[in-house]
Amino acid sequence: MKKALFGIVMALIISMNCANASEVAYVDLVKIVNSSKQVKALKDEQNAKAKEILAFIDKARKDVAKVNDVEKKKKLDEKYHNEFLAKKEQLDKDYNQKFEQIEKTIKKVIEEQAKAKGYDMVVANSFVLYGANDLTEDVIKALSAKASAKGTTTR
Repeated sequence: MKKALFGIVMALIISMNCANASEVAYVDLVKIVNSSKQVKALKDEQNAKAKEILAFIDKARKDVAKVNDVEKKKKLDEKYHNEFLAKKEQLDKDYNQKFEQIEKTIKKVIEEQAKAKGYDMVVANSFVLYGANDLTEDVIKALSAKASAKGTTTR
């Protein structure tokens, strides 16, 4: 119910703003993100780091299983658990920072494409009920060109 109300309110706001704007475009953000070379590289990097963490967990389990003394086993288990939490926290932090940079790049490219094509406003396709022009493919092409120029690394 809240989503429907929110959608109606957003549509009204957009339509009121559209009366003042000369040109409106929309983008499919999901398609843009899924087409992004930077996002693909980040996912690949995350998968590789996740495999490293899984290997760490496997090694930790084997090391803990070798210990017979209950107190030593408990301390070793706690040590590995803390190391795991630190690794996971760092992995999440790195991912979030890199994804924020990708988001900024996407927003910047959308803005650049909108200005280059003479659009006064760009909205997400989920808010468009009627009219507007699709800018998605232009943004995907520009992002791809930008990624090719820089290389697709996420570092």
